[in-house]
Amino acid sequence: MRLKNKLSKPLIKIKGIPVFVYALKTISQHPALKEIIVVANQANIQAIKSYLAQYRINKISAVVLGGRTRRISVERGLKALDKRVDFVLIHDAVRPFIQGKIISRVIAQARRFGAAVAGVPVKATIKRVKSNLIVERTLKRDELWEIQTPQVFRKDLILAAYKKFKDKDVTDDAALVEKLGKKVHLVLDSYNNIKITTPEDLVIAETICKKLKCHIG
Repeated sequence: MRLKNKLSKPLIKIKGIPVFVYALKTISQHPALKEIIVVANQANIQAIKSYLAQYRINKISAVVLGGRTRRISVERGLKALDKRVDFVLIHDAVRPFIQGKIISRVIAQARRFGAAVAGVPVKATIKRVKSNLIVERTLKRDELWEIQTPQVFRKDLILAAYKKFKDKDVTDDAALVEKLGKKVHLVLDSYNNIKITTPEDLVIAETICKKLKCHIG
C-alpha cells in the first residue's frame, strides 16, 4: 500500500520538518556540490519554494517544474544545468537520510568510472513471479542489490542516455546509462537510506530519525 496523503510525499513531515529538507540540507553542505536544481510538480512547487527560503538552503540555482513521470522530471532538471558542469548527482527527495560520506564515495567512483550509484545487498529471498502468481524461479540473492540514490554520472553520459532513449520510462536513471552499454559502479550505502513510499516506511523513518538524532538548524 502506497502513502495516501493529501500532501505530496516530499512535503510529508518527520519531526515537523518536510522530508525533502533533510536531504537538501545534507546535499547543500557538501563541498563538492556547487549548485542544486530542485524539480517540483505543479501541486507542491510553491510550498517547496517557501520551505527552501524558511530553512535557508543554499546553492539552489533553480526550481523547475517537473512532468508526469520521473523520466520527464529528471530530463527537465538536466536541461537547467550550467554548461560548465562536468558531473551530475541525482537524488530522490523522499530519501531524507542521505549521508555526506556516501555522497563523497559515489562522486569519487563516478569521477573514476563515469557512473556510480549507491545501494545495499538485498536481505530477503527474491522470486520471479508470473502474472498468475505462480513462482517462476528463485533468484540468486548474492547477485541482487537494492539500488538507491544518490546516483552520479558524467554529464555528457547521462545526457546522451536521456537523448537516445526518449521513449523509455524508468524508475532508475542508471538503467538508461546501462542501456548505452556503459558500466555503472556500485557503492555500498546504509540500510538507513530508505525511500518513503508506504505508511510503513514513514514509521521506519521516524525510528531512523530518532536513532540518527536528526536535526535541522
